[in-house]
Amino acid sequence: MITLYELCGKDTDIRFSPTVWRVRMLLEHKGLDWTSAPRSFLDKDEFAASGCKTFPVIKDGDKWVGDSFDIAVYLDETYPEKPLMGGEIGIDNARFFNNWVLAAVMRQMFPMVAVDVPPVLDDANAAYFREAREKVLGRSLEAAAEGRADRVKDVQAALAPVRMTLDGQTFLGGQAPNWTDYCLFGPLMWAHVVSELDVLAGDDALTAWFQAMLDLHGGHARAAKTAYPKS
Repeated sequence: MITLYELCGKDTDIRFSPTVWRVRMLLEHKGLDWTSAPRSFLDKDEFAASGCKTFPVIKDGDKWVGDSFDIAVYLDETYPEKPLMGGEIGIDNARFFNNWVLAAVMRQMFPMVAVDVPPVLDDANAAYFREAREKVLGRSLEAAAEGRADRVKDVQAALAPVRMTLDGQTFLGGQAPNWTDYCLFGPLMWAHVVSELDVLAGDDALTAWFQAMLDLHGGHARAAKTAYPKS
């Protein structure tokens, strides 16, 4: 049984980390038995000795693995059925896509959505999150989010290669999802869970793909508790 240490809000049923959502979907994709260990930002003592410092972290027997990309590689190497990346060349390509999502998508989304995270946390964790993220942003979370409804188009413009790819196939992985689908799904699921902002508003192709991702693995992601009602 694999244990997944994952971020949660003050309501422990709200799991919102973009990288945790990647790993949740990877574990479901592999069909592995796993259990959730929800923890807050300030509750990392249980896995600190492993050397892992941030969520997500998995424990598989005596093996600890952190970072969603490294977890994906580990799962493919340890449980080769239903591959996510497909060998050494696939890992290199997956690393490129991982970096593209971070640079082209997450860095645009983060200032727009981060303001919605503190309300789902308790006071101590909200203060921690605000201080750490405002230091990175160089401004308040509220200032970073100003005009965000008008900036959604920038995220959608960045996703143009995804839209072009989906024009000829159901998933980025082809007719079935792979690492690329789960990698991009994580940040979009983060916004879906914590925010009323719809970063895919009016984008039919990407909305259809996202809905298909929500329905995967018996509707695992669709069943997730969110901070706001979703249609």
